[in-house]
Amino acid sequence: MEQWAQSPREERLARLARTVDELDGAMRGHEASVLARRPDAKSWAGIEVLCHFRDTDESFLGRCLQIMAMDTEPRFPTTNPDRWAEERQYLRADATGVLAAFRRRRQETLEFFAARAPEDWSRAGHQMDSRGRRTLDDFLSVMAWHDDNHLEQLRRALRGEP
Repeated sequence: MEQWAQSPREERLARLARTVDELDGAMRGHEASVLARRPDAKSWAGIEVLCHFRDTDESFLGRCLQIMAMDTEPRFPTTNPDRWAEERQYLRADATGVLAAFRRRRQETLEFFAARAPEDWSRAGHQMDSRGRRTLDDFLSVMAWHDDNHLEQLRRALRGEP
């Protein structure tokens, strides 16, 4: 993640802008049974990774909106992606619908970041875990890293590798 934190903001935004099409390309041509196949008992299936992108983008944007809406730095509870995967039944999701929802959410996220004034990037909130204080600029770095990390996870899952 440190590499992304050192990258120019435009490069991080470009990473986010490419992700939906890269996900679409990686999944294209794979049957639902392949998308729902876990490489092993502890690794997510491709559809679970896709759902994670959708739900995490919603969470990231919600936190960024809170940062902008509040006069004091908000505190964010810890999320549990494995719990989301189970409770939201990721394995039963329709990939086309999930990708369309992620595409809409990612567009909203990109529009949010595009509307930021220079002074907005230093506004922050606090993760209620070991991550601590995060500025909007930090969230952008985390999201760029997150996209790289989970795109590779998706590709491995589709190859049947943990």
